[in-house]
Amino acid sequence: MAISKAFFSSSLHPSLHYSPSRPTTVSLHFPFPFSAAPSRNLRLCCDAADSKPTVLIAEKLSDSGLDLLRDSADVDCSYGLSPDQLAAKIASCDALIVRSGTKVSREVFEAAKGRLKVVGRAGVGIDNVDLQAATEFGCLVVNAPTANTVAAAEHGIALLTSMARNVAQADASVKAGKWQRNKYVGVSLVGKTLAVMGFGKVGSEVARRARGLGMHVIAHDPYAPAERARALGVELVSFDDAIATADFISLHMPLTPTTDKMFNDETFARMKRGVRIINVARGGVIDEDALVRALDNGQVAQAALDVFTEEPPAKDSKLVLHERVIVTPHLGASTVEAQEGVAIEIAEAVVGALNGELASTAVNAPMVPPEVLSELAPYVILAEKLGRLAVQLVAGESGIKGAKVVYTSSRDPEDLDTRLLRAMVTKGIVEPISSSFVNIVNADYIAKQRGLNFAEERIKREQNGLNGTPVNSIQVQIPHVGSLFASAVTDAGDIQVEGKVRDGVPHLTKIGSYAVDVSLEGNLILCRQVDQPGMIGKVGGILASQNINVSFMSVGRTFRGKQAIMAIGVDEEPNKETLEKIGTIPAIEEFVFLKL
Repeated sequence: MAISKAFFSSSLHPSLHYSPSRPTTVSLHFPFPFSAAPSRNLRLCCDAADSKPTVLIAEKLSDSGLDLLRDSADVDCSYGLSPDQLAAKIASCDALIVRSGTKVSREVFEAAKGRLKVVGRAGVGIDNVDLQAATEFGCLVVNAPTANTVAAAEHGIALLTSMARNVAQADASVKAGKWQRNKYVGVSLVGKTLAVMGFGKVGSEVARRARGLGMHVIAHDPYAPAERARALGVELVSFDDAIATADFISLHMPLTPTTDKMFNDETFARMKRGVRIINVARGGVIDEDALVRALDNGQVAQAALDVFTEEPPAKDSKLVLHERVIVTPHLGASTVEAQEGVAIEIAEAVVGALNGELASTAVNAPMVPPEVLSELAPYVILAEKLGRLAVQLVAGESGIKGAKVVYTSSRDPEDLDTRLLRAMVTKGIVEPISSSFVNIVNADYIAKQRGLNFAEERIKREQNGLNGTPVNSIQVQIPHVGSLFASAVTDAGDIQVEGKVRDGVPHLTKIGSYAVDVSLEGNLILCRQVDQPGMIGKVGGILASQNINVSFMSVGRTFRGKQAIMAIGVDEEPNKETLEKIGTIPAIEEFVFLKL
């Protein structure tokens, strides 16, 4: 029996396929006729057998965070790098940690040449990181959104009260030898309306504290839940209503294309005359020239700013030097406690990512809450392996246009968060047919670039004893393609594989219309055979003669004496001669060898 090879590459294991339509040939096939990248696992970094990963710290991080990083990585603290210096260094680094002062541009990701696995932003905002480029290059971006929340909120309140009572100007005046009590008469906060623009973590903490000062608080945030606002005694209003009725406006939105220079000449003109503005979010949300004009004509009475479009601002900045503006040098997170917390939070996220864990603070990956990550962990491997199994069954001449993933669960469909599982099925399908590095970060992007459409269906199905599990089964369908193993194709013409998790181990439970019970570990041989006695012994004997250990064997059939599917798990990879012998057994109609 001859072996013919097609599109052979040692970097990706091919499937071996035997069909009775070509009884003298066992063919070695790849799913697609182009070179493919090596098989890669879920981990975002080097394998444990490799040397420690290298983490580049581009801006100062507290010792507590550095100590945590040094336990599991080589740490390079290089502060104040120019863009060219950063690009030159990054190719030898697995992770990069920055604050707000370092721009992580597309050029940085290109210079990394695929080695950079995670960028950690020690803080909340990520507008200094090119997320699109990070996603394209498969680099996870994580931030530290919780540790400095209270510090930023406290600084916002400090600016609010200092501005209302002219503290900074009065302090400078006294130190200059003056005593100008009448010049620095302030305004009271009690009964005034504060508009919180952006009702996230920091915004809601500012609102909580402002309520304690006796202020009436309203907020605008198109994504904030009304229940959370009501629980804090805050009314959610439209953008126009917020700026038109507020005596004080505190900004807490991210800098995005939508919010860039959102506060401009036109916006200021619609505000209540004499409004006071606080910004501890991002400088770019304010058109600084427009704010100077609004201050000069009295539309805006005062401004208190911790952030600027360009940091540090120019020494001759009209805004910074304006007598009715108080400024601080981006001190929102600058408390001892916050610095420690941020350093530990970002170090833990980066170390976790380098250990192959998907952080709950991931910015450019499915945003899955920690409790969901925990309960879906056993199903992550199942989802990827089902995708990888399905794509290996596709005949080389077929073109994949997409796939459908069907989940059964005892939960209501709207209560089942499948984003992580979908990403892993996508990874399993895309990676063997892509020349790009594929991980959970860029799997959807690469699939889209290749024109692959993925659909999902969630089915509620009550099952005894499984009500506590989030997923009962996952089914992957690749529609309208030829298959290397005809038995995997349904009557509708789709390749279909289905699996479950049992005792924490992923199992293949169905292939095509055949029920099987296969642990998805190691290598797998699938055989369609005539259902007759002695088949297990014959195949097992051939494998044993080559010292190949069988880890499991399962047989599923339609009717007694008709056709059956035999699934055999093997620890070692059989050679060509061994597979040929299996193919010569008369009762075997077709078989395929798969590496999972």
